[in-house]
Amino acid sequence: MTETVPNSEFVARVENLSKHFGRGDATVTALDSVSLGIRSGEFTAIMGPSGSGKSTLMHIMAGLDRPSSGRAWVGDQEITGLADSELTALRRRHVGFVFQSFNLVSTLDIEENIVLPFELDGRQPTREEKAWLNTLMESLGLLDRLRHRPHELSGGQQQRVALARALGTRPHLVFADEPTGNLDSRAGREVLSLFSAASNGFDQAIIMVTHDPAAASHADRILFLGDGRVVEERGRSTAEEISSLVLAMERQS
Repeated sequence: MTETVPNSEFVARVENLSKHFGRGDATVTALDSVSLGIRSGEFTAIMGPSGSGKSTLMHIMAGLDRPSSGRAWVGDQEITGLADSELTALRRRHVGFVFQSFNLVSTLDIEENIVLPFELDGRQPTREEKAWLNTLMESLGLLDRLRHRPHELSGGQQQRVALARALGTRPHLVFADEPTGNLDSRAGREVLSLFSAASNGFDQAIIMVTHDPAAASHADRILFLGDGRVVEERGRSTAEEISSLVLAMERQS
């Protein structure tokens, strides 16, 4: 029996999603008939051991990879059948990314990095968008850093720049892949607090892949993957509760 996820309340969803790598006896199943939805204004953490399918799920939901079977939507737009050029346009206008390595352009200053998505989309920010960017940069404490280059900033400040860039075009979805992995604990907490503020204050849907229970404890919802399936779902939980559940899952595997 297949599971159907209603589409009315979700800004992203997947239905019976599977992904296989290799052929024949060498086939590896990364995702196995996954169905789930992501709501606007919700901060979701995706957890699971290495090889559980976390990053594969995120990449397909973001239009960076294609499934072997099943379907995926961003809003009302099904993305599984889109051409590469259509996927690129959709990502630029509706999806933001924050990665562990920040992915800032070293030859650009901070302001140029933040407005880069507009440049890649072949346009300049409108007056309203400029006001939004200014508000965003002010709230992130970046206004006195706009002429600096990335190497002149701390790791936490660089991650703030990456977050400003991800939120600058007001995307429906922001995907974060181990965003605190290269940060010290203080900078990591700052970034996670900013994610919470983005989801609650800016009504963004944040999807974060992490292995860190402390990071996941900031999320509104936690999905646990195992062997390519969603094996558990929890609401907001403490780091201790998450650690206990992860340990129990590892013992059962």
